[in-house]
Amino acid sequence: MSDTSIQELMQRRLIGRSELEDLIVVPIFAVFAALVLGALTMLATNVDLATIGQSYIALLKGSVGSLNAWSETLTAAAPLTLAGLGLALGFRAGLFNIGAEGQLLMGGMAAVVVGFSFADLPAVILLPMSLLAGALTGALYASIAGWLKATTGAHEVISTIMLNLISYRLLDFMLRMPFIQKEGRADPISKSVPEAAELPRLLTFVDVNLRVHAGIFLALAAVAVTYWILFKSKIGFEFRASGENAEAARFAGIHSSVIIVAAMATAGALAGLAGANQVLGVLGRATPGFSAGIGFTAIAVALLGRSHPVGVLLAGLLFGALEAGGRQMQVDAGVSIDLIGIIQALIIIFIAAPLLVRAIFPWGFARQKGGGPQP
Repeated sequence: MSDTSIQELMQRRLIGRSELEDLIVVPIFAVFAALVLGALTMLATNVDLATIGQSYIALLKGSVGSLNAWSETLTAAAPLTLAGLGLALGFRAGLFNIGAEGQLLMGGMAAVVVGFSFADLPAVILLPMSLLAGALTGALYASIAGWLKATTGAHEVISTIMLNLISYRLLDFMLRMPFIQKEGRADPISKSVPEAAELPRLLTFVDVNLRVHAGIFLALAAVAVTYWILFKSKIGFEFRASGENAEAARFAGIHSSVIIVAAMATAGALAGLAGANQVLGVLGRATPGFSAGIGFTAIAVALLGRSHPVGVLLAGLLFGALEAGGRQMQVDAGVSIDLIGIIQALIIIFIAAPLLVRAIFPWGFARQKGGGPQP
């Protein structure tokens, strides 16, 4: 084998190791650093060491310490994973989609409307139809930003932020429409979806209060499909090629306008599914702000997962655990739930600055020598 071939093989190995570190090692250290700084934040606010220890024990207990804890973690993780997958796909295509929140709201609203409008249909038809309505509505809503970028050059960050704001007011308006608003109510709240449209709960035979539902299987299926789209399909290759170098992709014959709209539509469909997951699996109806900020938290999930479907799944589980454990931490240790928001923000900061993580934990990475990591 020639020296050139050996060098190429070594370079591939180095790149592969670097990608693995970015996907796994950097997020692990980012979470660890965020927890340490979270403890220092509590110390700075006159929380004693015993309470800090108790709060982190409660965080662990509330997220994975019992069957109910696992149920709450998985329930919170499912919509975060779905929305995070959509954002990750957009990031791979070079699109910074900030509109998952609005796409989630519109998708969830559509799922509710279809659910109660066809209440007489059997579950085998009504549930898939409601989920499909959520996905299609999310796709259409996200396509607006994609179309604006493809035809006018409008930046997707600005347009998706504006679409988020529109979705809030549009939701308020729709919830007061006689066709949608629940009978006898003056406040903005939709009719409830029938049982046939609900995502079935999985562990009611153990405890009727366990909320984990079939949406977790929907999220796992979405991870597999998104992985196939990104890494096994032609359109996925075009997404990634456009994201890496849009100009080179155009010279290679890839239609950038089509890719932009397709990527935004696919991302919106996943966010719409996240909204449908919430209303059909947890809430049973739509109310103002039923998304609870999931679309914004999903940005952190996509970043923590390094825009890789498997990474997004793991990040979704982590943020689901933080949400579930945060409630237990507040009850057991009396620590403000806002601390979880601080920890999430710190995770985002460290994920956005991988070089900082490598500088803080140099022993956790391959040593640099000659311009690259050693095999």
